[in-house]
Amino acid sequence: MAALGAMAAIGPLPAGTAALPPLPTLGVPGVPELKPLTRYEAMRLGPGWSHSCHAMLYAPNPGMLFGRIPLRYAVLMQMRFDGLLGFPGGFVDRRYWSLEDGLNRVLGLGLGCVRLTEADYLCSHLTEGPHRVVAHFYARQLTLEELHTIEISAVHSRDHGMEVMGMVRVPLYTQKDRMGGLPNFLANSFVGTAKFQLLFALKILNMVPEEKLAEAVAATQKPKKPAAIDHAGGNAHAGKAGNELMAPGKTGNEFTERAENQAGLQAEAAEQAGGLEAQAVSEQLGEQAVGLGEQAGGEQVGAEPME
Repeated sequence: MAALGAMAAIGPLPAGTAALPPLPTLGVPGVPELKPLTRYEAMRLGPGWSHSCHAMLYAPNPGMLFGRIPLRYAVLMQMRFDGLLGFPGGFVDRRYWSLEDGLNRVLGLGLGCVRLTEADYLCSHLTEGPHRVVAHFYARQLTLEELHTIEISAVHSRDHGMEVMGMVRVPLYTQKDRMGGLPNFLANSFVGTAKFQLLFALKILNMVPEEKLAEAVAATQKPKKPAAIDHAGGNAHAGKAGNELMAPGKTGNEFTERAENQAGLQAEAAEQAGGLEAQAVSEQLGEQAVGLGEQAGGEQVGAEPME
């Protein structure tokens, strides 16, 4: 890694000297390429350009997720105040600071206990957009214990809970569903060039095979299946009953007693309804009998004079 940084720092050679090999590119489908340039070229840019410096801290990790998925490396990123993922670092004012001094000043505010040097320099890229920014990227390999110490120190730094919401580790594996792990992580929102720099470093440092990176990026671009919509109005009712059945403290006897009480109330209501119905039928028959008696009486009265 230091050799790569030294090579990039040399920049273009004088005329007549054998040219250096072209700078590496990302080459992952679906991720726009950024224009690479050497450190020397970047430092010769005019005063109209801004310089941002960010760093990736990582460590080999022999751990196994669920006892079967190799973690391979622990890579640190951070959740920013704006809800975007990014790397520790920031803009460096070249009038007062070298790239590394400015980067270490920002790292001290966000991490508290790490200093990088020119040997940790990895690459520089011109960013897209209306702002003229060249993004410098550094990478430092640590031990897992050193990385964990930085994670603890970051919680007590000045920026924690303000500009930095917390540190996160990047999952470098892909689960069997082809989304869990790195693909889901890449589906998050990243600030500026952070997503490109992450993929670039994982490829250049041989931390993840290029084909695995391409698969992870492709998985994030597939349309997601729509979630099942509950069209039946009774499902919410049933779900409520199911949740109630699963609520803690609800014993089987209590639910049995409740069911028996409900059945008793239903039987009593049915009995009352039956009594009211019988009463109504009796009254109706009585009215019919009275009507028939009146009708018979009338006929009898009318028939008497005919005798």
